[in-house]
Amino acid sequence: MKKALRALFSPLLKPLEAGEVGPNYKASHRTILIAVGTLFFILGTISLVAMVYTGQLGAFVPVLAFLGLGGICLVVGAVGSDAAVSKLWGNR
Repeated sequence: MKKALRALFSPLLKPLEAGEVGPNYKASHRTILIAVGTLFFILGTISLVAMVYTGQLGAFVPVLAFLGLGGICLVVGAVGSDAAVSKLWGNR
């Protein structure tokens, strides 16, 4: 299953996986990335429900932003390599 997901999201993962794992990488960074992705995804879902309920199309930008960021964090945290997590987290 993980191979299929990695193949599906390869356009997103390839640029992030180029390079090496940063010197300050810790295994907890992956857990935190998944937690933050989940929170962004929940916030995006709440925004989507509010947009549908009110009918205001101006809420479409926050929906795209939160769901996009949440999706990226969840994909990289779940199926990305340590190098991808390190690059998304920051190598400093």
